[in-house]
Parts: sequence; structure tokens; C-alpha cells
Amino acid sequence: MVLVLGIESSCDETAAALVDGERRIVAQRIASQNAEHAPYGGVVPEIAARAHAERLAPMIAGVLADAEVTLDDCDAIAATAGPGLIGGVMVGLVSAKALAMASDTPLIAVNHLEGHALSPRLADANIAFPYALLLVSGGHCQILRVDGVGAYRRLATTIDDALGEAFDKTAKILGLGFPGGPALEREALSGDPQAVPLPRPMVGSGEPHFSFAGLKSAVLRAHESGQYRREDIAASFQQAAVDCITDRLHIALADMEKVETLVVAGGVAANATVRAALERLATDQGMRFAAPPPKLCTDNAAMIAWAGIERLRMDGFAPDPLDLAARPRWPLDPEAQPVRGAGVKA
Repeated sequence: MVLVLGIESSCDETAAALVDGERRIVAQRIASQNAEHAPYGGVVPEIAARAHAERLAPMIAGVLADAEVTLDDCDAIAATAGPGLIGGVMVGLVSAKALAMASDTPLIAVNHLEGHALSPRLADANIAFPYALLLVSGGHCQILRVDGVGAYRRLATTIDDALGEAFDKTAKILGLGFPGGPALEREALSGDPQAVPLPRPMVGSGEPHFSFAGLKSAVLRAHESGQYRREDIAASFQQAAVDCITDRLHIALADMEKVETLVVAGGVAANATVRAALERLATDQGMRFAAPPPKLCTDNAAMIAWAGIERLRMDGFAPDPLDLAARPRWPLDPEAQPVRGAGVKA
């Protein structure tokens, strides 16, 4: 039985997990840093890195103890090597390197985005390649065709802000606290999604790419006007975001060679309104819809361990070298052409 230790530290969750080849999460621990970052309304990279350094070693020890195994029982150690906040990424990757060297266990450097991209296959053995993927998180917003492990073709990306960032910034504008995405979703439940006239950036442009900067600005103006209830702004923002992503997906899917499954992954995939809209879209397209359970949508180590198992099973697998560097940027599709107006997040 394959058993892989996963380590995740790319942003503000410190996590360790053990996953086996039967898709079982044998043990997992996750430490949130919400309390540390809440006074600032967002993640402070230096605070995040310090918290990872303090918590990760005892967390790994705890996961091994929970499962009643040792490093000698692990077939590999998989750790996020990027993209992400470089200080946090380095904490996790250096820890994994030390453990791999001390135990003579193979190291697998995992792209954090690949962890998200493959996470639905951890939850559902029936998801086969290829599939269409909407990857929506705090730092990324992309549509990709997933042909296999390490085989990604990007069809669309954001030209400015990611959707998760737009959720968090809107929540901050409305004074909903941190983390913003879940708080905004709760606030929107009691609001009218048609009450506030907000724009749908890029809709009708004929391009599959995303833009959310203008939507955030419109939210700020609506809030400052004093004309609208907070819950109505939240609901209207959420509806505008849904309209944008479903419109972009229609265009991207039309340009994509036929696939049977539409998958959504990343932190925003935990949003029930977003999931429901994407499920309707998939049904209209004659596709199956798949999404990981909410606990696997946000950053976690189980998805990193699973990505390690997927790579371990590839023909010609070779461990990553111990001198491999952490990467703040790491595109899933390095051959994708730059997008008009897009910054480094693309």
C-alpha cells in the first residue's frame, strides 16, 4: 500500500497529511492563521512564514503519531514547492528536504496549483482524464484542459485580479472580517442579488479571460454611496461574479476539444452559489460536474500528498533533487501565451 506524507505551507494554512493509494486520508492536521492576520484584514507574509516555522514540525510529528506510523513507512514526502508566499513555501520545502534526507525517502516537489487541479480525483475515483478545470482561488483564476498529471493546457486566465481576491477585498470593503470569502457568502444569503447594478467585466467580449478589478471598484462606489444595504451589495457582487465565470466558461468550453467532465477546484469552489451555478452549466452542456468536498477546496496537505501519489505512479518517476529551489511563480502551462494586460499572476 502506497503511503505519502504531504506538507502544505504556501499561504496561511500550515498543514500535514498522510494519504494512501486507496484515496484514504489516513491522518491530517491543519492550523489556520486567521487570528494572526485578522487585525490586518489580509495575509501578512512575514507573520505567515513565522507561524509555519513554529507549527510545522510538531504538526508533522502529530500526523505520524495519529496514524501510528513513522517516516520509514512512507513511500515519499510531497511538499508544496510553489507557487505561493515564498517565505512560507520555503519553510515547508526545507522541512520536507530535511525529512527526506534523514529518512532516505524520495522527495516530490508539488506545484500547489496541481494539488488543487488533482484534488477532485482524491475525492472521486471516477473522474478520469481529460477534464475541463475551473481553478478559482485567492491568487489564481484559470480555465484549463487537464489531459493528465503534468499535462495542462490553459485556455483562460485573469488579466488583473483573481476571483478569491475579489471576494476577500469585497468583504473587507463591507467590513465583514477575515477570512472574507466565507463571510461574504454568509452575508449574501440574506441579500437581493439584483438590488445593486454592478458590472460584469469582459462579458460579451468574446474572450474567455477574466477581469475582476472593475467589479471591486464598483462595489466600493456602491458601498460609499450609502444607497444600498450591505447584504444586498454582497449578494449582488456574488451574482456578478457567477455571471462572469459562467460566461467565460461557455466561451472556453466551445474552444476546447470535447471532454465529459467539468471540474471546479480551489478555495472559491467551496462557495455553494458558485458550485450550484457551475453544476447547472455542466448539465446544460451535457457534461458531468465534479467538485471536491469543501474541506479539500481550501489549502490542505491531503491534496499535496495525493498529487505526490499521482506523480509516484507515473512511468519513469524520479525523485526531485534536494537542491531544488522554492518558486514564488510556477505556471501549470508554461507554454501558454501571455494575455493582454495580464500581470505576473497569469
